[in-house]
Amino acid sequence: MAQAHAEAEKYYVPHGSPWPIYGSLSLFAVMAGAVATLNDWLSVWSLLPGAIMLMLMFVFWFHTVIGENQKGMYNMAVDRSFRMGMMWFIFSEVMFFSAFFGALFYARNLSVPWMSGEGVKIFSKLLLWNNYVGGWPTNGPGALGPRLNGTFETVPAIGLPAVNTAILLSSSVTVTIAHHALIMGHRTRLKIFLAATFLLGFTFVTLQAMEYHEAYTEMGLQLGTGIYGSTFFMLTGFHGLHVTIGAIMLTVIGFNFVGDWLRDRLDPQTNLGSSRIGTMVDSAR
Repeated sequence: MAQAHAEAEKYYVPHGSPWPIYGSLSLFAVMAGAVATLNDWLSVWSLLPGAIMLMLMFVFWFHTVIGENQKGMYNMAVDRSFRMGMMWFIFSEVMFFSAFFGALFYARNLSVPWMSGEGVKIFSKLLLWNNYVGGWPTNGPGALGPRLNGTFETVPAIGLPAVNTAILLSSSVTVTIAHHALIMGHRTRLKIFLAATFLLGFTFVTLQAMEYHEAYTEMGLQLGTGIYGSTFFMLTGFHGLHVTIGAIMLTVIGFNFVGDWLRDRLDPQTNLGSSRIGTMVDSAR
């Protein structure tokens, strides 16, 4: 151990690892399953292999990182690199969703009014879309969607969306309490609120899946329902994917904390990955 700490005075250069390429393959499997499901090529069970691969990636990759950290192979330079990596990750997420919200703003406030002839775009209506009356929500002048008459329904704000919003806000509180419990060394409080956080996360994902099923089968609202369907499922779907991944990560971290409790060596200074993911999920909320 002393030799490991001595070596940690230098910046740690990690050995070759299979997990980055395995992670890429896992994400590819998830996306392939999603494409097959949305196009009705395969049943929803085609999502299961990618989900299992993704969960196993977190389990084994976290096991490697946490094991290296507990052996004293990391120092403050590595800790700073973890912090900077998480900061850039959160920044990339902000820009990612900003791009999609920008597309939604452009479609709703600029593109749709232009097609209906507002402002100086009168010729767009006269020459191209003379029967189109702009409004929101819309599936465009082509009335795209699964129904023959081109109609669709929107998901009401009062209902499952309101419940899911409350669940997300509650999970922000529980993960913050768990993070502070980690800092203070309160084992029982940490385990309870961390478990509550990932249970709330999986509850959110389950309710969103129910919402999607109702939208696809009963409301005529699908990914191909014009610009409204595309932006709705793109924004809510990627958010749901982030919640799913975050819940899986916190579940893996929770099992690590249970192991630390059994071995009586819970240390907030050596559980770098755990506290970083807790901070990330709290910030993302």
